[in-house]
Amino acid sequence: MAIGKWIGGFLGLLSGGPLGLLAGIVLGALADSVFDESNYFQPGDVGGETDESWQRRQQQGNRNGFLFSLMVLVAHIIHADGRIMHSEMEYVRRFLRTNFSDDAEREGESILLKLFDEKKRMGETAWMRQIVAVCQQLAFAMPTEQRLQLVAMLCEIAKADGTVQTEEREALRQICLNMGLDGGTAEQMLGLGGKTVEDAYRVLGLHPDATDDEVRQAYKRMARENHPDRVASLGEDIRRQAERKFQEIADAKDRIYRVRGMK
Repeated sequence: MAIGKWIGGFLGLLSGGPLGLLAGIVLGALADSVFDESNYFQPGDVGGETDESWQRRQQQGNRNGFLFSLMVLVAHIIHADGRIMHSEMEYVRRFLRTNFSDDAEREGESILLKLFDEKKRMGETAWMRQIVAVCQQLAFAMPTEQRLQLVAMLCEIAKADGTVQTEEREALRQICLNMGLDGGTAEQMLGLGGKTVEDAYRVLGLHPDATDDEVRQAYKRMARENHPDRVASLGEDIRRQAERKFQEIADAKDRIYRVRGMK
């Protein structure tokens, strides 16, 4: 996966706005060594293109936007507490290697390091404004299901060192709000993978005193919004991650059903 496959295309989310600006900054620093310009969409390429190839190009552009958005927000979350923990960076490397490829590990890290440099150059206040603008761009351009998958992946990375700091929780909550999601979405995603009944209620966004009908409705809503098919256009690797998330949501539901004797 060349850097251009993370950023190139000039389609979808990266056609402009704050994400496009950050992409340009990153490419400006990395182009000489790792960027293949053939991955970029050129206006002259449109002539004679079939509907099918245009659709593939559009899907690739959307995937590019998703992956680069992930790196931007990962950079923000990792540094939310003012530190860049070795354990978190190592987890990100492993996350990229396991879910994407060895090349993605190296290239994703290169993007992150450049984003850290850019944050330092901009200063905390300007960086925060940029992150808010990025999230607002995502709220406008990215379907809800893809934003939910993005948050789930961010939460997985935030849990890498075994503790989610207060600053990280707040950063995740603000990302959700600025992306047009419920403020409690991050807490639900942080509960994924838990083994207790309390974790299960957290995943469904419920209190233990919720009615059986509220439990059923909460699960149906989450199952609908987080179904793997809804992010399939982003690629099979991302779909597999969505399948794991979907299974963990189902496991949380089953845990509550057993305790309540529900069917």
